[in-house]
Amino acid sequence: MSLDSKLVSLSSLSQKDKGAAYADLLKQITASSQPSPADIGKLVNNVVSEDHVGLVVARQVLGELLKALDEEPLKSNMELQKKVIEISLENIQRSVSFQEQASALRLKLADILESEEDWSEAAKVLMGLNYDTGRLADDDQKLRIYVRIVRLLLEEEDSVQAETYQNRAGLLIHSTKDRELQLSYKLCQARIYDYARRFVEAALRYHELSWVGDLDEDERLQILAAAITCAVLAPAGPNRSRILASLYRDERTLNLPNYTILSKMFNEHILRPQEVKGFEETLKPHQLARIAQSANDRVAVSDEDVVVAEAGETVSTRTGPSTVLDRAVMEHNLLSCSKIYNNITFSGLGALLDLTSSAAETMARRMIEQGRLRASIDQVERLITFEVRDDVEAQGNAGGLGDVNLETEDTGAPFTKKWDLQIRRTAANVEGLVQTLHEKGLISSHQVAMAI
Repeated sequence: MSLDSKLVSLSSLSQKDKGAAYADLLKQITASSQPSPADIGKLVNNVVSEDHVGLVVARQVLGELLKALDEEPLKSNMELQKKVIEISLENIQRSVSFQEQASALRLKLADILESEEDWSEAAKVLMGLNYDTGRLADDDQKLRIYVRIVRLLLEEEDSVQAETYQNRAGLLIHSTKDRELQLSYKLCQARIYDYARRFVEAALRYHELSWVGDLDEDERLQILAAAITCAVLAPAGPNRSRILASLYRDERTLNLPNYTILSKMFNEHILRPQEVKGFEETLKPHQLARIAQSANDRVAVSDEDVVVAEAGETVSTRTGPSTVLDRAVMEHNLLSCSKIYNNITFSGLGALLDLTSSAAETMARRMIEQGRLRASIDQVERLITFEVRDDVEAQGNAGGLGDVNLETEDTGAPFTKKWDLQIRRTAANVEGLVQTLHEKGLISSHQVAMAI
């Protein structure tokens, strides 16, 4: 007897017998050696669309279908499961009476797609869930789904849409006590900052997560390495200096591959192209994305930029950084230059940064405007003069900890204030001596970290 004939015969049964009869027919179809997705779809369509079947019987049959998906032969055949679920969803998702069953089928389909690493389709399936029915109405379940969608979208590198669902999760994260869920949310947040090129925030979140004891040691080291990467890529300035100092003094970074570039950036050494190349190979595609040049960068070529240098070589024609790493290295080298020289010409700075002299001036001017570089520009003399700090001020900025207000309370004890200032100067001189010994190779980086 064909399936159509069986469905016609079942329609004549009494209402109390229909549930068991339809469930038995479903078991016959799914228990065969090669279950037919088309037959299952036809049965599902019959029970949800025919008025004589009834809502109670239809939900009972769909419940049996969900059980059959977890049993052989469907359980071991993912491709067959996927076809059965897709056909079933086509038949029931238009009806508001079966939203709970549709949500259960969607969750199973998302699991299958995720196991196949089809991140985008898995995320789309979860986006179609109705969060106002069944167990999905619970805040913890909503939060779990939102975080899962964010994770899937980040695997697909769709950070824009991921941020939308991260914001939704942010409204619910404070209501959960699930530690694993909280950590997943924080990790997703750090990754979104990373993709959005908000590298300072990303480095801070990664470093914070690297101390969580609930994570495996290997996972914590991977997160710590991600923190170093983001700190290196962050715009040069006080904020980056703080996170660099925190990472440099973390003893766990000594054994990481990126420790060398971290050390050079913390100690404000100029980075050479060959040193940057090895670090560039460890970056992810979104961290290597090219950046658009501003209008000022595109026109930053003056007559002086096309002349021939005294050594007989033409100066650089680059008008700005091309990638995020390129920009981070140039800004770092510009800050390092300010620690070495009292002043530098536009052409000299351009040669150091591999930029035209006008582009070098533009970069310096932008950093001065943003408060990330203390210097003044003389456009007539084409000269940049860096501000020189005394030892006391340098001590307040040691380790990238930012400026320290040296104003002291007037206690009426001048000798006490002189003693305090002398201690500060002595501490600054000791730190300077340690750095000098390290640069000459007389002490190791680990000994520097312990001394400071």
